[in-house]
Amino acid sequence: MSRLASLPAALQASLASRRMLKVIAGLTNRDTASVAAVSRAAGAGGADLIDVACDPELVRLATAASGLPICASAVDPELFPAVVAAGAAMVEIGNFDAFYPLGRRFGAEEVIALTRRTRQLLPDVVLSVTVPHILPLDEQEQLAVALAAEGADIIQTEGGTSALPHSAGILGLIEKAAPTLAAAHTISRAVPLPVLCASGLSAVSLPLAIAAGASGVGVGSAINRLHDDLAMVAVVRSLREALNGVPAAVH
Repeated sequence: MSRLASLPAALQASLASRRMLKVIAGLTNRDTASVAAVSRAAGAGGADLIDVACDPELVRLATAASGLPICASAVDPELFPAVVAAGAAMVEIGNFDAFYPLGRRFGAEEVIALTRRTRQLLPDVVLSVTVPHILPLDEQEQLAVALAAEGADIIQTEGGTSALPHSAGILGLIEKAAPTLAAAHTISRAVPLPVLCASGLSAVSLPLAIAAGASGVGVGSAINRLHDDLAMVAVVRSLREALNGVPAAVH
């Protein structure tokens, strides 16, 4: 846990209390106006962390707009040192949702190789690694165990793109979150690392993610698809309130 101790104190506290809220601008989102708007909303709405594409300028932009720690995400480890130099508090391999529609799939061996290379480049930086939801749950669990052994500090789940909700309203929101919730439940019991539950979540399903074993959540499209600053802030605040309403973690 020594690398996690390098994170800002407030971010460490949010992970320890299992109420960490990460707002995701988008792995492929390099629109500076969009990233700035999402970052402002994250800061104003009470988020703990912002996830941006792996670009030093976006890291600096998001930091200035939000005042929050930044996580930079990519699937190319060679990009990570530059964003750390620009001020990113942590880096992340994935998530992979943006690649599936393009036919790009990530298997366990590739994710392990990416993790090893990242650790070679950045032995002291906090690293979050996404477990691909295209793997069966038992293989997701096995991969998470292997990633922990390779030096991952945080494991992130995904699954929103594979969910096929059949219902409207609250039931549909729970159906949308089911794959990532199942992964969070399985992985959190298999590894001694914080698990971030991401992809397909809403204010309805955030408490379910924490109940499933997650230490934090990541929410992207519910915020970054909006085009109104006030609406973005309102969504982030609703997410923050949903997490704050979760009973305190028992240690």
